[in-house]
Amino acid sequence: MICQMDNLPDPPLPLLVTGIAGVAGYAALHHFREKYPGQVIGMRPVKNWRLTGEGVVGCDVEDQASLQRLFDQHQFASVLNCAGSCALKACELDPAMAWRVNVQGIRELLSVMQGSSTRLVHLSIDLVFSGVGLGQYREGDETDPVTVFGKTMSIAENLIQLARPDACMLRISLPMGVSFNGHAGAIDWIQSRFKQRKPATLYFDEVRTPTYTDCLNRVLQMILSNDARGLYHAGGPRALSLYQIAQIVNRVGGYDPQHVMGCPRIAAGPIPPRAGNVSMDSSRLEQLLGFAPFDPWPYDPELVPSHPEWHLECDVQGSPELLNEVLYQNPRITRLVEGNVRQ
Repeated sequence: MICQMDNLPDPPLPLLVTGIAGVAGYAALHHFREKYPGQVIGMRPVKNWRLTGEGVVGCDVEDQASLQRLFDQHQFASVLNCAGSCALKACELDPAMAWRVNVQGIRELLSVMQGSSTRLVHLSIDLVFSGVGLGQYREGDETDPVTVFGKTMSIAENLIQLARPDACMLRISLPMGVSFNGHAGAIDWIQSRFKQRKPATLYFDEVRTPTYTDCLNRVLQMILSNDARGLYHAGGPRALSLYQIAQIVNRVGGYDPQHVMGCPRIAAGPIPPRAGNVSMDSSRLEQLLGFAPFDPWPYDPELVPSHPEWHLECDVQGSPELLNEVLYQNPRITRLVEGNVRQ
């Protein structure tokens, strides 16, 4: 069974989801809010005032006083921490900001939770690795990030391991789903370039293991609901370069194939530095859950580029509508949900 968990256990409620301005947090908020209306709070940075909705509150994770008031008001039984500044260039140019959000924010969250039995699940990232080797990193591999973002996320992992050994940390890769502002995710940015008839230049040698947010949401629900602790890799089963991802978005979206550009990451310039092959081996998570939790992205193997010129030769009749149906969401899960509704 892959990425199909029908009778999911309930997480401890009420639930706080932080970092809802990002793709993973935004998807998780909608997933849990739909299942548990009135029992889920989504926390966004104060400056993201456009992000509104049921249960959405503005609170900066590094603001301990505001965070304490939020915990006192709702008495959270579980926290899904998706917070963090993942903008690579912004973190390089402003390391103090990156430290404040990615490290100090974790310190304040841990301080507020100190002495409680609140369940904590924290999302980290594959970019805690440099990717200088062949990828397929395991949990025991030493971290060696090349970016300020990766370094601060690695420090945050260590803080959680020391302060909350009962917490569970999941290193994710590229979560493939919608974002509230339309440009926070990998698909968003690449597609925005093609929509404007502008080239998108991606790297041949930066390799990730993306996941559908549909699958990730189900994994998060299971992890919140059990007592798993420690570190697990949560990457998808298909490793792709950023260039291949651009090829896929281009053809499935029906955009001009001449706008797909590629280069080695060394050509990216000094800021931000780019990681190499940071693909992850997520077999430990599979063993924990008892099945393979992620479908490959994209789900259809025919949409996987086979060579650098694939996007020029591919005969997929793409469109933005098709992209929404098969890249932003897992088409297999969509079919299952629609089938259950009809029944």
